[in-house]
Amino acid sequence: MDGRTPLSWAAGNGHEEVVRILLERIDINLRIIDEYGQTPLMWAAGSGHEGIVRMLLERTDINPDTSDQYDRTPLLWAAGNGHEGVVRILLEQNADPGNAGGHGQTPLSRAAEYGHEGVVRILLERNDDNPNTTDDEERTSLLSAACNEHEEVMKILLERSDVDPDTTDIYGQTALSWAAELG
Repeated sequence: MDGRTPLSWAAGNGHEEVVRILLERIDINLRIIDEYGQTPLMWAAGSGHEGIVRMLLERTDINPDTSDQYDRTPLLWAAGNGHEGVVRILLEQNADPGNAGGHGQTPLSRAAEYGHEGVVRILLERNDDNPNTTDDEERTSLLSAACNEHEEVMKILLERSDVDPDTTDIYGQTALSWAAELG
């Protein structure tokens, strides 16, 4: 099908007991990836299954910063899907919030793009993520929020003194110009 293992399916669908049973087997290879380079941890993180994420991260052979073929990490998946609990778990395990994935997006810019206020707040609590990092379209987290009409996320970002509201994207637009254009 798509190269997914039983562990990957169970992790992605939230079947904790199945994951537990599979992890007890000595012949389970956790490094097997599907055709997109995704691991069971990525599937669990992207689906918001906190218990499974914790189980997988208890293993010493699981790297929370492993990326898929598009350079997306479990933290980027969790942030983009608004899974606050999983984001916290991954950050506790030292997942790198500055790790830019597909299209140069960081977990913060991905959460801002999709309007996940809670995740944005969690990531901004840390001092190791630059909110002015730009993606492939030269958009910062603020610009991503503005382009997608996420007013509350824009407010959260603008509360910080280190967020530059005058940054322009590849189209020469600022967050304010996007907000004005989109209403």
